Amino acid sequence: MKSFTRRDVCKMLPSFGLLAPGLTPTLAQLVTGISKVKPGSGQLESKLEIDSSSAKLVDVFHWARSQAMAYAFDNGDPVGPWYEAVEPGREGFCIRDTCHQSVGAHTLGLARFNLNMLRHFAENISDSKDWCSYWEIDRHNRPAPVDYENDASFWYNLPSNFDLLDCCYRMYVWSGDLAYLQDPVFLNFYDRTVNDYVQRWGLDLDHIMRRPRLLNQRGIFDPHTKFPPNRGIPGYDEGDHDYVIGFDVVATERTAYLAYAHIQQARQNAALADEYLKRAAAVENLMRTAWWNKTRRCFSSRENANHQMEDCGEPGDTADIGIDWRTDVTSDPAIIAGSKNSDAVMTRLLDLSHARLEYPEVSYSRVGDIVTDAMGIRLEFSSPLLSATAGDWVEVTVQTLSGLGSGIEWAEIRNLPIRACDVTVRHDGLGKTTFTNQRGPALIWRAMFEGQHATLMVNGSEVKATSQSDDSGRTVSSARVTVGAGGVITVSTS
Repeated sequence: MKSFTRRDVCKMLPSFGLLAPGLTPTLAQLVTGISKVKPGSGQLESKLEIDSSSAKLVDVFHWARSQAMAYAFDNGDPVGPWYEAVEPGREGFCIRDTCHQSVGAHTLGLARFNLNMLRHFAENISDSKDWCSYWEIDRHNRPAPVDYENDASFWYNLPSNFDLLDCCYRMYVWSGDLAYLQDPVFLNFYDRTVNDYVQRWGLDLDHIMRRPRLLNQRGIFDPHTKFPPNRGIPGYDEGDHDYVIGFDVVATERTAYLAYAHIQQARQNAALADEYLKRAAAVENLMRTAWWNKTRRCFSSRENANHQMEDCGEPGDTADIGIDWRTDVTSDPAIIAGSKNSDAVMTRLLDLSHARLEYPEVSYSRVGDIVTDAMGIRLEFSSPLLSATAGDWVEVTVQTLSGLGSGIEWAEIRNLPIRACDVTVRHDGLGKTTFTNQRGPALIWRAMFEGQHATLMVNGSEVKATSQSDDSGRTVSSARVTVGAGGVITVSTS
């Protein structure tokens, strides 16, 4: 039942990366500390591949890909195609972990697994559960008994609906699957979440900062039983039973409103999209005022029972749960996602010595992070409502910004699925990127590089660059190019 934040997994848990009996560790395994995974009979395979001047990056990727695919199943289980996204051995998937593993799963070729699992969560919200879903579903298509007794007695963390809505939007952007925009099951879930769920759990702006910790209790409250104190945990922190709301609820509520607005844009519902963009802006204002500690320059992590802010931590300590809760998809070209310190990001990605390696989130998120952080591949969504006025409009643009840092000479990732295409991206250091559209229709690529550059070289020809500042004040220059089917284009700073 215990759910862990990424920080828990990376910093707090001991390594369980043990070699199987009789296997001799390779030099690469000794260097990375990774465990050897033996593919099982009938194990699904992923086409995603990587090469690099860094043997360590290749080893970590190969471990994460093999480990993640060992948790993917499509062998006739009642729940349909699924991958493990919960405590190992549960034979199921929970909302939080599924949302956090979804990008890695998509890049590995498991888009239909994501669709199936997310739809199961969406279809199981109900009035009797106060518009919650099941926290965890097993392969038999049942709520896991460890988390659910009945609709009045179950385990649920309140960021979940918001995380799930945001995940559905992000998977639409990555996959282009219209089911996320048209399936009545998803549409009902979206509408209920931003309306009924918010009201039922006191998460609207008029109540969120003064809400009681526990709401919607059924029957006689018994704090000594498992479910009553945990039916509506106001955050992903499950160890503290006194706080009334966590910053992660507020952060995910903002991203859910943004996701809902962008889904309505894609559905051509301009008025509804505008309403929820304004709601997202209002929540962001709350985050930047009530939750921001000006002295320590970091966000508070929770509001206690006395409605006081707590646990700001060290400066920058809550950056991973900051304004931009998810960064694999941006809907504002002025917001350039990426770390301010690529070397620090790469050090974290290549260090598995403190990770609980058998926990599925570690392998799936590591694949996703290599794609979005090391390779800097993200997707920019533009509203179809702009198509009538923007002559160069396209719904999704692929962005790249090398995150290899100073220690890796080059890296190339191949067979990356983006909507109807498979692509290859190669970075040579920080100043040269080659993009190949292996399969599928033409797409738009925004090749991005750190620094101020008046021009960039596109296949050897000089073109005018566009420069802008990211949300941390860093200057980034880019060129927007079309890559046709089978096309190969190189963009460099010189």
